[in-house]
Amino acid sequence: MVGVQQKKLAVHDLEIGMFVSDLDRPWHQTPFPIQGFYIRSQNDIRALVSHCKWVMVDEAERRGSINVESGNVVGFRRRVATRGNGREEVQLPPLSIREPVTHKIVTTLKKEVKTSKRLLGDAEVALGRFFDTVRAEGVLDVRPVADVTRKMVASVARQPNALLWLSRTRQYDDFIYRHALNTAVWALVCGRQLGLNEGLLNHLGTGCLLSQVGKTALPKDIVVQEHQLSSEDYETFRTYVDLGVGILEPAGVSRAVLSVVQGHRERHNGSGFPAAVGGEKIPLLAKIAGIAEFFESLIAPRDGQEPMTPAKAVGLLYEMRNIEFQQDLVEAFIQAVGVYPVGTLVELSDGHRGVVVSHSPDRRLWPKVMIMQDANRNPLKTAKVIDLASFNESRSSAEALAVRECLPHGTEGLNPAGFDVTGESRWSLGKLINR
Repeated sequence: MVGVQQKKLAVHDLEIGMFVSDLDRPWHQTPFPIQGFYIRSQNDIRALVSHCKWVMVDEAERRGSINVESGNVVGFRRRVATRGNGREEVQLPPLSIREPVTHKIVTTLKKEVKTSKRLLGDAEVALGRFFDTVRAEGVLDVRPVADVTRKMVASVARQPNALLWLSRTRQYDDFIYRHALNTAVWALVCGRQLGLNEGLLNHLGTGCLLSQVGKTALPKDIVVQEHQLSSEDYETFRTYVDLGVGILEPAGVSRAVLSVVQGHRERHNGSGFPAAVGGEKIPLLAKIAGIAEFFESLIAPRDGQEPMTPAKAVGLLYEMRNIEFQQDLVEAFIQAVGVYPVGTLVELSDGHRGVVVSHSPDRRLWPKVMIMQDANRNPLKTAKVIDLASFNESRSSAEALAVRECLPHGTEGLNPAGFDVTGESRWSLGKLINR
């Protein structure tokens, strides 16, 4: 059996293929995934040099050689399947946003949840009517969708966690509407992090909401079984993007919005569809939509598919940087949604269980958690929200409270939809959430 030992190395002595398991500083102060990562390129080494002086790497007791990119690395463990399934990276110059905007949080989570409580319901109604008109081959009017998008953009600009909370706890009538709406919310939160202005955010949000419209023209059984299709049916499924563009073009939808619809399934390395373009040929807004849509498909798939915990999905995204998704955008997405995104079910180090209600980019490992169960799995009678960052501020590391593990969706007794952060139910959190 192969054992694994840790070895301390200066960052300038790192080589491609090594597995970095610990840093000389807290993980939340860096863009790296907290579960460790393989070094795939010189860019990874340069990133480590810019953040750390030394790191810990996992060294296999039995030495063997592995091939990673252009060189052989001896003595360090690797996964059974190489990262990215052996697919090559695509390197681009650093992302540059023209005239970025700093969106400041101007309201509390409680107030913004109350303000925007009906917003996703209105968006679902607007989408439903638009899709019904498409099916009936009527005259399309995108204005109601655009109007609700502007309200979503304004909400995310004011307080990014509110719509995330609402989208993660809302019950939807239709999977496609849920998928499109939640994709739009994730994308807007990422776009906000990047500093996109409200005009670009409106294009991004509208494009995400309309990105699934082409599925109305596909056979229902193909849409419902999209994760279990034969190669022939999958080729049919892939046409939904072009079908959507064909539906929207005559409706006078802007080129910026159409580019999101057309490019949200393209991938950085050219492995996507419908045009199999990659890198700089994919418009920025479509790249953001692609990350958001992929993330949503992992954590909230169709019934019958096993959802991934948001924290694992974040880790998978990081593994795919510069393979299927551009590294700058992956890191911005993770900074925006946190290591433990809003809606993540967690167990704390003291055994209490609950759900993440918000996070801070400066304290990625210490989110705000709404406790729903005590350490014995008994439901709490009174709401309790713990801001781990504030709680741990004056405590030693031995006394600090942290996330022990993420729990799977559907864990018994942990249904965030049954609780409300606005103070309108028995779980009154108004005076406990303050930001």
